Amino acid sequence: MKIALYGGAFNPVHLEHLNIVLAAKERLGLDKIIVIPTNISPHKKGELCARGKDRLKMCRLAFEGVQGVEVSDVELKRGGVSYSYVTCRHFKKIYSEDELYFIIGADMLKSFEFWKEPEEILKCATLAVCARENEEELTALIKKFQKHFKKDIVNFGYVGKPVSSTRVRTLAALGEDTAGLVSESVRLYIRKHRIYEIPEISGVRKYLTDSRWQHTVRVAVLVAEYRRAAGVYEFDAITAAALHDCAKYIAPDAAELKKFVPPKGVPEPVMHQYSGAFVAEHTFGVKDEVILNAIRYHTSGRENMSNLEKLIFLADLLEEGRDFEGADALRAKLKDGLDCCLIAALEHQINYLKSTGEPVYPLTERAYKYLKEVIL
Repeated sequence: MKIALYGGAFNPVHLEHLNIVLAAKERLGLDKIIVIPTNISPHKKGELCARGKDRLKMCRLAFEGVQGVEVSDVELKRGGVSYSYVTCRHFKKIYSEDELYFIIGADMLKSFEFWKEPEEILKCATLAVCARENEEELTALIKKFQKHFKKDIVNFGYVGKPVSSTRVRTLAALGEDTAGLVSESVRLYIRKHRIYEIPEISGVRKYLTDSRWQHTVRVAVLVAEYRRAAGVYEFDAITAAALHDCAKYIAPDAAELKKFVPPKGVPEPVMHQYSGAFVAEHTFGVKDEVILNAIRYHTSGRENMSNLEKLIFLADLLEEGRDFEGADALRAKLKDGLDCCLIAALEHQINYLKSTGEPVYPLTERAYKYLKEVIL
């Protein structure tokens, strides 16, 4: 028989996981695919993570009725950190006379040489890969792999769509609908069991207009997508994003701001960052100063910002709904790193304010000068 192993956190399993399995089964002529949720993934640190039994259940719901696909709890039962080479050895013993494949996406192929015991995986199975949106990148990665390992690799020709578990988790954390990203059964399971819910941000939507809430959702998705490269926990990123504008429409005499003392000399468009940090702490119960500072300086910036502060500042400015002149160029700089993008964003903001005759808040000036001195 031809059998493929498909492992991953599946946190949660989404429609692209299903599409990958169906494509691999058809194009490789597979008799069986075994889907294997990890217990603890060495590649997924800092995520909001559903319990193993929930991820297992969601996988079984997603693949229910798909002929030739089974979901295994072998890594969950084993416990500890899940290493693919151990799992491949396990199934090679069971299917010693069969042709074994190991399915991964281009994102995982990129780092495969740094996995634990990659050669052991290749002794047990042939890698079967597919592109995550970019076919040209995959071609280059396959050439690099073959040069390094001198082993066969199979490209089964599937090109993925832009769906990610990160987006699903972020939307679920905000109480948003995940339809179109996961199967209906998984969507209902996430909602029923409140998977990925963050209690600290429950109720924030009622403080915002519909358009401001949609902006908040886009900010949260953007920071979640970039938080790993920035070394930021997903919980912190989504919480700060969800609350960054929480006080924008709260009246100064409202109960939520009863003991708030406004700083002096703050322009009106900037004030909500300070009142927002106050409301986040005293109404929503956030006590982590890293998160509170990300809210407190998300409009102005400041000297020596944390990576979470930088992320929230940039996402607030550059989420996909922003269409000011130069926005696309600034978004492109995100791939060059937070500091590079932040310098350009602060410069843009300062030049814009000066061109309109609006005052530049001193913290913004100092943030820009600090970065130029430290980075450039």
